[in-house]
Amino acid sequence: MDHFYVIEFNRKQRQRLYFSLFIIGLIILLMSYFLTSYKNKEAEQAALMKGNEKEKNIALTFNISWGDEKVHDILKVLKKHDVRATFFVSGEWAERHPHIIDEITENEHELGMLGYRYKNYLEQDLEQVRKDMVYARNVFSKLGYNDLHYIRPPSGLFNKEVINLAEKIGLDVIHWSVNSNDWKNPGVEEIVVEAKKVNNGDIVLFHASDIAKQTASALESVLPYYKEKGFSFVTISQIKEGITSEEKIVE
Repeated sequence: MDHFYVIEFNRKQRQRLYFSLFIIGLIILLMSYFLTSYKNKEAEQAALMKGNEKEKNIALTFNISWGDEKVHDILKVLKKHDVRATFFVSGEWAERHPHIIDEITENEHELGMLGYRYKNYLEQDLEQVRKDMVYARNVFSKLGYNDLHYIRPPSGLFNKEVINLAEKIGLDVIHWSVNSNDWKNPGVEEIVVEAKKVNNGDIVLFHASDIAKQTASALESVLPYYKEKGFSFVTISQIKEGITSEEKIVE
């Protein structure tokens, strides 16, 4: 004959049980968060996010995934101050605005990719990410740009698996070391303050999508500051060339 045991809890015991379960759940959640943060930090260290600290240069980079107005203002400011930069563009945007891609390269700026659709790679399986990268590269090839070697994952979110996948496809993952936070439109002065936090070899993140309403004005202030401090402006390719084997960060 089977026997069943019923355990009865009084009110205080139930409260203790619920509290214990809550604490256990919270610990698991925190461990998961810190493990993910650690993995992402590890991945950042494996991507290119800074150049040679012995060389007095910086690389300005601009992300574009939508809109076709603010990019022209930014290109005008860069041309006015004789500054070369690297533009990371989504394939979907490039398909819609091939003439702007041509304008960017005609002004001697370098091109990189943001994938095809500007969608978080960490929320997709690796096969989806691979298809996005390959499709983006094919789109740029059809537009006449066959030699793109750099990719910046959407929103700067990636891990070691994404880096390894990109390398297999023949792409280098590019991150940044200084974030202007211009996409938040916090005010021109705030953008300038953040953008001034540069040191030798830094890769600076700006945006040229239409969301960046204050970036062009901020550049008018920060570009002369960079020159006064003696910085030279280089592309990502030039940043890579300046990294010695001892300084190159590997996994």
